[in-house]
Amino acid sequence: MDSPQFTAEPSSASGTDRPPLRFDFDVIIAGCGPTGAMLAAELRLHDVRVLVLEKDTEPVSFVRIVGLHMRSLELMAMRGLLDRIRRHGRQRPAGGLFAAINKPAPQGLDSPHPFFLGIPQPVIVGLLEEHAAQQGAQVRRGCAVAGCEQDDEGVTIELADGERLRSRYLVGCDGGRSTVRKLLGVGFPGEPSRTETLMGEMEVGVPQEEIAAKVNQVRETLHRFWLRPFGGGVYSVVVPAAGVTDRAEPPTLEDFRRQLRAVAGSDFGVHSPRWLSRFGDATRLAERYRVGRVLLAGDAAHIHPPTGGQGLNLGVQDAFNLGWKLAAQIRGRAPETLLDTYQTERQPVAKDVLANTRAQMELLSPEPGPQAVRKLITELMDFDVVNRHLVEKITAIDIRYDFGDGPDLLGRRLPDLDLKHGRLYDLLHRGRGLLLDRTERLTVGGWADRVDYLADPAAALDVPCVLLRPDGHVAWIGDDQRDLDNHLSRWFGRPVD
Repeated sequence: MDSPQFTAEPSSASGTDRPPLRFDFDVIIAGCGPTGAMLAAELRLHDVRVLVLEKDTEPVSFVRIVGLHMRSLELMAMRGLLDRIRRHGRQRPAGGLFAAINKPAPQGLDSPHPFFLGIPQPVIVGLLEEHAAQQGAQVRRGCAVAGCEQDDEGVTIELADGERLRSRYLVGCDGGRSTVRKLLGVGFPGEPSRTETLMGEMEVGVPQEEIAAKVNQVRETLHRFWLRPFGGGVYSVVVPAAGVTDRAEPPTLEDFRRQLRAVAGSDFGVHSPRWLSRFGDATRLAERYRVGRVLLAGDAAHIHPPTGGQGLNLGVQDAFNLGWKLAAQIRGRAPETLLDTYQTERQPVAKDVLANTRAQMELLSPEPGPQAVRKLITELMDFDVVNRHLVEKITAIDIRYDFGDGPDLLGRRLPDLDLKHGRLYDLLHRGRGLLLDRTERLTVGGWADRVDYLADPAAALDVPCVLLRPDGHVAWIGDDQRDLDNHLSRWFGRPVD
């Protein structure tokens, strides 16, 4: 290839003019952030040969704190990762997430992990990359995708150094400025940033009491502002920027000092920064998540403001949805339309996240109109049903995929039930389906190589039996074997004779 290019749709003609190339890998993933690393690990559960390409030569070094919400914590528990991750994080209540409105989390949230886990970004990325490597995924740093083309059999990828690789599928997990998405020619419509915020960690030169008093005063009208102590004189600092600039250019310490003086009347003697960054409120959603043998996940498919801390979680949940489906496709076990359900299920979820982060950004505005609405929402959140709705939305435990008509539980995630053989999520570590049978009369039959079976008459369910997908969502409810077989075929392909 003489220049970066991408053949968007597979063409059988493209494979007739040259001898077929061997497949170096089943799947190549561009980007080794949380989404790419998690997807690689999910694919390896099914013995898919995976290569992850990361353009950066070294892992991210700045210690930005990110967070895992309840649904992501549940997914980590499903793969046996939660205890390892929790050791490195700090728990805090799941309240105060929506537009930073200070309300306590509602009581009795339907999750064994009703908290927010703050964790340094390099740590969570490192843990997930280590998990992928332990599962057998290969990771190559300092490698960037420069061009690629696809045909009916696979994708040929050219790296920036000219090396060419062949795989059956390519997944772009390479961030909001995704090279894969641009090469693919997929539209990324939405809204550009209207506001920008500076964020960093640095030391301060004034007493904590003085900082706390000033922060409380400013936050009465300006909610995109805080200085939060980490200990040892280090603070997390967030302050509105003077305008919207190129996010590729990091801010300077002087930018922080200038904006702190403009907003709070003091720069608090900030010095010795650990890291400095900026973020905007752009919202964009990829028009398509799949074109032929190329797919998008994480920030490559959607970007939005960080309000509510949903970005990392949305990408990791993309990976859990896509991994088992793509593996089934590669293994020749997938029903014809299974891979298409990745977009039909995950794109509406991303649309909802974009909508709620837009709403939150409006509520953070210091203008009189948004402040009036914020006051009203704050009052409404005193009603448990409103507070619960917003917390469940932010933490993604309210998601219900459209699997057709059926009980409300159909399409939702099943909580981590206490069963006779332990916890439900402990049975999902291998990334397989699971039939939980309270009648003790059903069987997974010819799908036993893909679906586990557990008879437990005492399981705390209001329905006789449930079929779980590998991502923990309820794919079927009932007690009829023939109906079950039809749904096993729908989600897991043809049975073994």
